[in-house]
Amino acid sequence: MKVLVIGGTGFFGKSILDSFVRGRLKKFQISELIILSRSIDKFQILYPEFLTSNITYINGDIARLNSLPEADIIIHAATSSNQNDYVIDSFKEKENTELGVSNYIKLASIFHKNSKIVYCSSGAVYGKQPENIKNIKEDFPFLDVNSLNEVKRDYALSKRNAESQINEFGASGYNVSIARCFAFYGKYLPEDGHFAYASFLKFAKNGKDIIVNASHDVIRSYMHANDLVDSLIKIALASNPDCPIYNVGSDNPISIFELAKQIAEKYSVKVITKENINSRKIDRYVPDISKLKSIL
Repeated sequence: MKVLVIGGTGFFGKSILDSFVRGRLKKFQISELIILSRSIDKFQILYPEFLTSNITYINGDIARLNSLPEADIIIHAATSSNQNDYVIDSFKEKENTELGVSNYIKLASIFHKNSKIVYCSSGAVYGKQPENIKNIKEDFPFLDVNSLNEVKRDYALSKRNAESQINEFGASGYNVSIARCFAFYGKYLPEDGHFAYASFLKFAKNGKDIIVNASHDVIRSYMHANDLVDSLIKIALASNPDCPIYNVGSDNPISIFELAKQIAEKYSVKVITKENINSRKIDRYVPDISKLKSIL
């Protein structure tokens, strides 16, 4: 089978490429990858390990293309999850995400009539997870986006709008699905982003103490990149006109303070936290993945 990854040079794309070159995707009978991105030239210089046979690169912006190669599976992961991008120009990022989906749908109706399509959304669409909900399910009603901070609000709105477009596309008879992705870790997680896991690891590897700036308890869970890739392929294969939705992530919660402690112990550094921690306030972002487990 041939897989087209749209937005294929981000963390998701690199993780898929890594699985492919290591032969992990042979179990899905995947023999070819096509990577579409706006920054192919730079990517190929930085990641020569992915310049192998059966991987084709296409330089282009999914929001503006007028044609696409055919493929059996489409993984649409073209969006920025870096909060800094939304801080700089949240409207632009929101618009690019939505245009990237609307233009893709136009093209898919021509080039991907029989393909299996998975759109990579986010757990942010639910809004701020209530403290009493330990693991949030796919049927949980969306909360007011104002429960999120301004940066996350625009990101969540863009994903909600994109999901609506994908859902409508499926209702027209196309095989689609949605992966609501949470938090991950792996070799290609960017160390210069807003991800706590990567940030802690970067400090620890360099022999520096880990600084946790949270003033309250933050609960997260982390799925390894290998499991993320397997999940996306499985969800794509489950695509149908009813547009099934799956949470993707780990259902094993960990406090950000405990995460910092575990990483610090491994690299023999210290953890520095604020003096006054509000233990009664909890920021939780952990999925229920029972539905995902049913297809893995």
